[in-house]
Amino acid sequence: MFALAVLAAAVRAGTPVLLATLGELFAERSGILNLGVEGMMLVGALAGFVATVQTGNPWLGALAAGAAGGGLSLIHAVLCITLRANQVASGLALTIFGTGLSAALGRKFVGVPASGFPPEPVPGLARIPVLGAVLFQHDPLVYLSYLLVPAAWFALYRTRWGLEVRAVGEHPEAADAAGTSVAGVRYVCVAIGGVLAGLGGAFLSTAYTGMWIENMTAGRGWIAVALVIFATWDPLRAAAGAYLFGGVNALQLNLQAAGARLPVYLLLMTPYVFTILVLVFATRETARKRLGAPAALSVPYTRSG
Repeated sequence: MFALAVLAAAVRAGTPVLLATLGELFAERSGILNLGVEGMMLVGALAGFVATVQTGNPWLGALAAGAAGGGLSLIHAVLCITLRANQVASGLALTIFGTGLSAALGRKFVGVPASGFPPEPVPGLARIPVLGAVLFQHDPLVYLSYLLVPAAWFALYRTRWGLEVRAVGEHPEAADAAGTSVAGVRYVCVAIGGVLAGLGGAFLSTAYTGMWIENMTAGRGWIAVALVIFATWDPLRAAAGAYLFGGVNALQLNLQAAGARLPVYLLLMTPYVFTILVLVFATRETARKRLGAPAALSVPYTRSG
């Protein structure tokens, strides 16, 4: 059925955005704005692909991607947390650096095939009518993303560490006075953001396409940054936003395959136009309900005394 195919494709298309969004959500919850998600995803995509090609093991590729994304994010952390640089400028520089680095190092891997993550239906669950076809006939990274959403929610709202993260993002002075290391919490959260962004990139190169293509993220990192606002910094809403984006993207691909008489470029821009419209709507709702960004977001913290 056309609808089932679109829904299943929506889950796959939304997974890399979901992973990157969850990572950025942690960084912003701690007060650090990281606009380098696109660059970290690209570096993660290349590192994951190269490691998979060299070892034949996609899990090692995923680990390499997470390490590459996490390593790149630490550059942003040092600049913004230790040196208190402008977070917007640092994030933009990180994206430019990651884009250029991945393009330069990835030239010889263009067109090289990789045996990445194959689909692995979940025994029993894959046979459930409708839900089985939509949710449980994917590759392991998709299933991992399912687990990360409730795990992120639990970590933020049901653990002491999550309370510290939220406190650092809202009132770093008060958190510092209570004995929380503001810099330590922010470093960890920025690193988590980099690891998950790199993993999202690895999904694109080792599961979604099985190849390396220059600039293959195609703006998904920027979509992730926007979806954090749409999600009002909540992991569950982040999942909804990522799958909405994935659904619109899957719909335009299926319409093209079905021979819809619409300009190709109009179909290609549909997911991004949709995301902008959702973002505008979400921003209005957020303002009305007073569910805005963390109070200390993008504000450097200097310990007094």
